[in-house]
Amino acid sequence: MNTNDLLDRALKMDFLSAEEGVFLFENGATAELMYVGNLLRQKQVPGNTVTWIIDRNSNTTNVCIANCKFCNFYRRPGHEESYITSIEEYKVKIEELFSYGGEQLLLQGGHHPDLGLAYYVDLFKELKSLYPNLKLHALGPPEIAHLTKLEKSTHTQVLQALKDAGLDSLPGAGAEILDDRVRRLISKGKCGAQEWLDVMHAAHNIGLTTSATMMFGHVETNLERMEHLVKIREVQSRKPQGAKGFLAFIPWPFQDEDTILKRLKRARNTCTGDEYVRMIAMSRIMLPNVINIQASWLTVGKQVAQLCLHAGANDFGSIMIEENVVSAAGARFRFTANGIQDAIREAGFRPQLRNQQYEYRDLPAHLVQQELDRHAMIVD
Repeated sequence: MNTNDLLDRALKMDFLSAEEGVFLFENGATAELMYVGNLLRQKQVPGNTVTWIIDRNSNTTNVCIANCKFCNFYRRPGHEESYITSIEEYKVKIEELFSYGGEQLLLQGGHHPDLGLAYYVDLFKELKSLYPNLKLHALGPPEIAHLTKLEKSTHTQVLQALKDAGLDSLPGAGAEILDDRVRRLISKGKCGAQEWLDVMHAAHNIGLTTSATMMFGHVETNLERMEHLVKIREVQSRKPQGAKGFLAFIPWPFQDEDTILKRLKRARNTCTGDEYVRMIAMSRIMLPNVINIQASWLTVGKQVAQLCLHAGANDFGSIMIEENVVSAAGARFRFTANGIQDAIREAGFRPQLRNQQYEYRDLPAHLVQQELDRHAMIVD
């Protein structure tokens, strides 16, 4: 193996093996990986546009029995700080979301032992009856697997019931690293790697669009990272004809503040900006059948995320009106709608608001006015 041959094959959009991916990641120069990642991005998403979204990341409950060792957000059943979000609380959150110009609620929570499928079906129906234009990007494969076990049902039946109740798309939550050795060490209570993949395949089969993620930089090897990418690619290859499947891939580094993994000295976040940029490039190289690659500014900050736009990423994600899980482990970066657009422009690109289907949206009127006011101040 040599890097030039592998990069040439990547530019032809060949499917590189996990071992070839490791060789590239460990031997390719950052500039080479960025260059090829950017060329592949231009093939997949031509032009100078970088997308972003206004949504709200809220939680159904913080009660969870998965006991993930990287999570500071969850509370055990019966804990004095445990909660289940009420409809009245959702109303406040959703109306605030709409006031910001958003239309999507990213709705996730824990593995609550007492909240079965009927709870989520009723919740989604009520939210959609109150707000017909609301988009629900909700739950994730581990929660679908949890509900399937509670109901003694199948992934397809659970997903279809949720879709019929108003679920618009399925987030890629809980992927971590799709290897059971890793999952036993950091998230033993969640579904295994194959079940995560099976849930996503079932979602694609009934026409739900999904995203995929990877949380890296803890106990995994470079080979396990690349195998994760290969598994995502394989599921995407199996989607039905005409289905979109995985719309996007979002990798981010493990956030370790106050986590059990860090306290037990089993893992800590040592991911540098350079390593993150390289992982974005490798994501583009290893996933030629996933169109959108998102840079996680929430976990790496503005400057590193801007570099990623020159390494294969074409999306800057959400302004994060509300985010509780990753922030509880140390993510501290924040953006306003103006700030995220400025960051994209500073990197040399044109910002474009989108929805979860990666369709372009017009800027809400209040943001257009803010842009006009700012331009007038600059001219004056």
